[in-house]
Amino acid sequence: MSKVLILPGDGIGPEIVAQALKVIDYLNKNDNLAMDLAYGLVGGGAYDETGSPLPDATLAAARKSDSILLGAVGGYQWEGLQRDLRPERGLLGLRSELDLFANLRPALLHPQLAKASTLKAEVVSGLDLMIVRELVSGIYFGQPRGIEIRDGQRYGFNTAAYSEAEITRIAHCAFQIAQKRQKRLCSVDKANVLEVCELWREVLEAVGKDYADVELSHIYVDNAAMQLVKAPKQFDVIVTSNLFGDVLSDCAAMLTGSIGMLPSASLNADGFGMYEPIHGSAPDLAGQDIANPLATILSVAMMLRYSLNQVALAEKIEAAVDLVLQQGHRTKDIASTGETAVGTEAMGDLVVAALAD
Repeated sequence: MSKVLILPGDGIGPEIVAQALKVIDYLNKNDNLAMDLAYGLVGGGAYDETGSPLPDATLAAARKSDSILLGAVGGYQWEGLQRDLRPERGLLGLRSELDLFANLRPALLHPQLAKASTLKAEVVSGLDLMIVRELVSGIYFGQPRGIEIRDGQRYGFNTAAYSEAEITRIAHCAFQIAQKRQKRLCSVDKANVLEVCELWREVLEAVGKDYADVELSHIYVDNAAMQLVKAPKQFDVIVTSNLFGDVLSDCAAMLTGSIGMLPSASLNADGFGMYEPIHGSAPDLAGQDIANPLATILSVAMMLRYSLNQVALAEKIEAAVDLVLQQGHRTKDIASTGETAVGTEAMGDLVVAALAD
């Protein structure tokens, strides 16, 4: 039996996670999934209840689980808190404490949603790329950091730092993923101006010698952003740092028609993973039954594939989502002009119905 910790979080998190739970419940009852669920608090709601965005009880439950399903964290009402108490610190704390260093963000365009992309259909049709983002180092975690007074004015600073070991392990992860795809890996950096990126590139080249079957290329991050919009299908697997991966994966999300379609996996060296949609808490949409739950449902599929060794059930979920889209059902974010949108709950029910087909 697999133990999974459910962290609905803030904003639209509880609504979209509820739809994923419908899928899990169906598979538990009909496909012998045997997933044992526990629940916890994280983010703004956790702060309101416990005074911490990552309560000790949540972290302890995470350590006892085989994987985590997370909704989202954050919201306007917590933006005035001191930095270490903000909801996002709960998310960063989970990543750091559980050493979830490898963030996998697939950008796959379902053929039915070609019209939903802001790019021409011929540019994005058939898109299938994977962004591998280093997740627990770099400028988001580097020290020193802060805001202080210097010469009578405020001065803000952060440190972008990577060790050779940190780069090496994310490089191996990316190369191994590339081996299972089209055997092409593009490393994104800014080595022309940043020393930390010089080291990144040198380490990627060194690790690449162990993967002779994978073609390694390099691109500067500004050009990578342009190329993602200009000709995204030139990429297969992209590996990059924490900050660059954060930006580029959101850019890639819009190639697929909506950020509401993209799941993600954050893995440690033991295969333990935290799975979540990449779109965030979207507080403006909360409580309106309009958020797209498909990224969260597809995050369950990623969990089954990468952490729980249930590939057949992962494929079953993905096929159900594809069938729902083939039937013409859309939430508001992916509906084209003239198409009638269904709500969050209705979309969850449609996926469950498709599982039964």
